[in-house]
Amino acid sequence: MPDSPISDSPSTPVVPPPPPQHWFADVLASDGGVVRLRPITPADADRLQEFHAALSDRTRYLRYFGPYPRISPKDLYRSTHVDHHDRVGLLLVLGEAIIAVGRYELLTDRSGPRAAEVAFVVADEHQGRGLGSILLEHLAGAAAENKIETFVAEVLAENTVMVTVFRDAGYQVERSRDGSVLHLEFAIDPTEALLSVRDSRERASEARSVGNLLAPRSVAVIGATMGPARVGGVILANMLSGVFQGPVFPVNPNRRSVRGVRAYPTVRDIPDEVDLAVVAVPPEAIGSVLDDCMAKGVKGLVVLTAGFGETGAGGVVAEHELVAAARGHGMRVVGPSALGIANTDAAVSLNATLASVLPGRGRIGFFCQSGPLGAAILGEAAARNLGLSTFVSAGNRADVSGNDLLQYWDTDSATDVILLYLESFGNPRKFSRIARRVARSKPIVAVSSGRLAARSQPTGDMDRSIVRDLFAQSGIVQVDSISELFDCAALLGYQPLPAGPRVAVIGNSAALNWLAVDAAHGEGLEVRRPDAVASEDVRRPRPTERVVDEESVGDPVNLGPNATPGAYLDAVVAALRSDEIDAVIVVFAPPVPLPMAGFADAIREAAVAVPNSGKPILTTFVAEQGIPNLLAVRGRSGTAVHGSIPSYPDPERAARALAKARRYAQWRTKPVSTVVRPAGIDAERAKRLVAGWMLESDGRWLTDLEAVDLLDCYGIRVVEFREVRSPDEAVAAAEELGYPVAAKATGEMWRRRPDLSGVRLDLWRPEAVRQAYSHLVELCGDPAVHIQKMANPGVGCVLRVQDDPSFGSVIEFGLSGMIIELLGDRAYRALPLTADEATALIEAPRAAPLLSGTPASPRVDKPALAELAQRVSALFDDLPEIRELSFDPVLASPNAAAILYARARIGPEPSRFDTGPRRLG
Repeated sequence: MPDSPISDSPSTPVVPPPPPQHWFADVLASDGGVVRLRPITPADADRLQEFHAALSDRTRYLRYFGPYPRISPKDLYRSTHVDHHDRVGLLLVLGEAIIAVGRYELLTDRSGPRAAEVAFVVADEHQGRGLGSILLEHLAGAAAENKIETFVAEVLAENTVMVTVFRDAGYQVERSRDGSVLHLEFAIDPTEALLSVRDSRERASEARSVGNLLAPRSVAVIGATMGPARVGGVILANMLSGVFQGPVFPVNPNRRSVRGVRAYPTVRDIPDEVDLAVVAVPPEAIGSVLDDCMAKGVKGLVVLTAGFGETGAGGVVAEHELVAAARGHGMRVVGPSALGIANTDAAVSLNATLASVLPGRGRIGFFCQSGPLGAAILGEAAARNLGLSTFVSAGNRADVSGNDLLQYWDTDSATDVILLYLESFGNPRKFSRIARRVARSKPIVAVSSGRLAARSQPTGDMDRSIVRDLFAQSGIVQVDSISELFDCAALLGYQPLPAGPRVAVIGNSAALNWLAVDAAHGEGLEVRRPDAVASEDVRRPRPTERVVDEESVGDPVNLGPNATPGAYLDAVVAALRSDEIDAVIVVFAPPVPLPMAGFADAIREAAVAVPNSGKPILTTFVAEQGIPNLLAVRGRSGTAVHGSIPSYPDPERAARALAKARRYAQWRTKPVSTVVRPAGIDAERAKRLVAGWMLESDGRWLTDLEAVDLLDCYGIRVVEFREVRSPDEAVAAAEELGYPVAAKATGEMWRRRPDLSGVRLDLWRPEAVRQAYSHLVELCGDPAVHIQKMANPGVGCVLRVQDDPSFGSVIEFGLSGMIIELLGDRAYRALPLTADEATALIEAPRAAPLLSGTPASPRVDKPALAELAQRVSALFDDLPEIRELSFDPVLASPNAAAILYARARIGPEPSRFDTGPRRLG
């Protein structure tokens, strides 16, 4: 598409305004490589001319509709001197070289919605990497900020690639043809289809980026040594002993070979291509190593070197510089201070870690940060016979994060279960979005350390209750320890999910059987007895309890101390075939030393006998000797039938793992809910109100009346009140509102006092209103008092939204009351809320059953509370300047949810965390 006619450049150059800082971004191309996006500046003139000259004749023809060998001075000036408003230019660069250019320019000769002409061109050698889509996405984001609603493009009909870029972006493109030229026009408002395309491309590029790291064709070990006690020596030894399927290049300037493998002084000296560099040099040598890797075109770095962000402010700066330089040259970085990465696929056999023990091949992916902890984790996984598909220990997680690994494992057919040990978040809202999608098909088990923080506030602890609720909202199985992490992995990785809560407990020890029953009940499971089970002492009393009937629900199947392997086989088969059972816990505790292999074989045989039961089996072998943590189950052909059967040290741990699997299964079977905007919302009026307030101040609490106006735009009504400043005004307000009324002090400290000393309720007469007004003014010293209509009695609730430093806007709900406040009985969800999540939020607090009615109070209108949460969600989705909102209290009655008091705070728009064009965090 040709450029619009332009005027000559001025004799005195004009200095353009500075571009918005958030337009600078590192972005992943479709092949997983990093490219840097930034606004164009006048200093780019020479590089832009070089970029243009390097384009092929064909590319220039398709872009400019004819020969255009050199950019004219007028065009060059206009292209590099933009106002970042009506005219915007963006570049994609690799190092210092421009590899793609995009721009838009406002069309001033059109009526109707503001429209701009858009165009871009990509260097020939970088075409096919999805760079045009990236430019279009970011140009649309800039245009939307500048109130441009429509993009227009003129494209040669034969330029099918460009037409495809617009079509595949998710826009509804209108087209018309004038000879050989296509006229394309489309609205740039982000639709669901557009966001879906963005997320899909993000997922593919991030997965490819991690895949490039985990499946390199060649690896350089920089800092390779002979010493087994040195980091470089351990890494090289592990790479060689792991039988990596590609060439390994030791880099050591002082040796011609290391461990019998030819060494090179620097990466630049390696004659072949290098996909991955594992860096094990002192921090002071990182700079020169990075220069060599950038010059060599290395695609990824695993930096084992410590001494960066964990050392303080200076280390943080050095860490940021390392990542910025690497990304600027197309590289991803694992680390610094990483333990390394591993891929057990036989076609790769990559062990680029410092771990002395690496588990065998399996279908579990693992991500963690801490190096020493990572080594311990790998050792425990190996001891439990839990195989891994891939492993990443990201250290300081300066670049590659758990979000990247989730995207990779989501698309990796070799990974069925995902394990995470999280110490901090990079982009937590993005993490929540990705986890919700991935957990629908693959379990995610996460243990969060006691000190969990966002990258933006690495020294701040997150409220563990917020983490708990937001993990549950995303379908993540949260655990509290490494042992529990592997307990869940052993079940989720090798057994089917339970279809229901009904579990059979089978064992030969009455005491341990009842221990398992108690543990199951404590976790919300139901213990059932399958039909037709032979049991030695079903009528034997439970210790300290009454005799139970043989047919009663809740009894274990006690096979007795003399139980044989055949008895176990029959009992487990009966449980697997029973329609009343969803899972089986098997306990074996020999009264005297016995060979246990026969009993393990019996359980395996039972699984083989009922191969399609769909019911998980868990075991506990007490005083276990020689019985592995996973009992492999194979059919007569030798192929896996029921998967390996997990074994736990005690039945309580088995019950806990089963309960977590059950809760995950429940979450997974729920239909995917969508965000629904309630009717009666006037978002445009709300945006105008907020824009006006923001012009007056960078941030402040809204007045009570301003808050009412804002909420009214979203169909949220505060119980009607009047602000008065004299006894006569108070009486007039009461007469207007209608008796009875309440009088309230306006100071914040008086409103939130639990003794309600700043409130006078049930005022029925003018004299009572005058007296209440006078008392409140005397008490508070403020002539401003609110006279408010009395609401119907109800259950007091609190609903708040605040800008959490980790998760963005988080909504909180709970019941009012001093005791409930002290207990911290609050439920949390990340915004935006789906319809089902709004309902679940209201049901989540432990005190929520009070909303369903008690002998002393009727059932309240819970749908009204859920709709209120949805309206608040829409408000925060539309208005990023709203930083905090509080309804305290909300009186929930049988027919309404009445807001008695609302406060709102505005401020500069925060990072939107996970909105807008694609970018690396």
